Amino acid sequence: MDLGLKDRVYVVTGATRGLGNAAARELVADGAKVVVTGRDEERAAEAARELGPGAVGVGVDNADPEAPARLIAAAREAFGRFDGVLVSVGGPPPGFVADNTDEQWLAAFESVFLGAVRLARAAAAELEAGGVIGFVLSGSVHEPIPGLTISNGLRPGLAGFAKSLSDELGPRGIRVVGLLPARIDTDRVRELDALSADPEATRAANQSRIPLRRYGTPQEFGRVAAFLLSPAASYLTGLMVPVDGGMRHGF
Repeated sequence: MDLGLKDRVYVVTGATRGLGNAAARELVADGAKVVVTGRDEERAAEAARELGPGAVGVGVDNADPEAPARLIAAAREAFGRFDGVLVSVGGPPPGFVADNTDEQWLAAFESVFLGAVRLARAAAAELEAGGVIGFVLSGSVHEPIPGLTISNGLRPGLAGFAKSLSDELGPRGIRVVGLLPARIDTDRVRELDALSADPEATRAANQSRIPLRRYGTPQEFGRVAAFLLSPAASYLTGLMVPVDGGMRHGF
């Protein structure tokens, strides 16, 4: 299936590793151009080199108010156009209600929430009909995940923001979509498993709760992201797509 991605240009944040990197890889594999970002300039440049000539790297912090303008300008300068953005950020620090400090909450709000809002707002001002804004969120949008209290607090709010944005931008032909990953086999998930006394037992227990009985691969997630960002998904907006192996049982 031709997704219609050839020569379209996307900004993908948090793309030096994990889910953002997986999405960027699939976009490039289908012919798109990407601006990949990360907090570290050299890591962003290295991620872009690994993706090939269809990618450039920019070192930015999502919490930086100047980041959105820089990233959109980088897309236009490198590739001559701007068709969409996928907002992916590293997960907030784990912890229960009593563990997380005000400083951790504020830092996560600036990066995970407000940074995403700023980038979406800037993208909305620049995109034309056919453009798309995507958010990598979490299964915690529907059900809290034990030990990830900050994420549980912020991700559902971003999903609500995304839905509101889709209603506002729909008449202009601009789509807004979200992805809700659960147990995808990334460094982040392995780090969370490692917090338990027996990581292997934790992994096995988690897999037993997934109908497909395994963690997803980053490539599987990336393929879904590439499809949702592509013209092939031109009538999909305002929705949150679980990428979770069947863990969510509700509609």
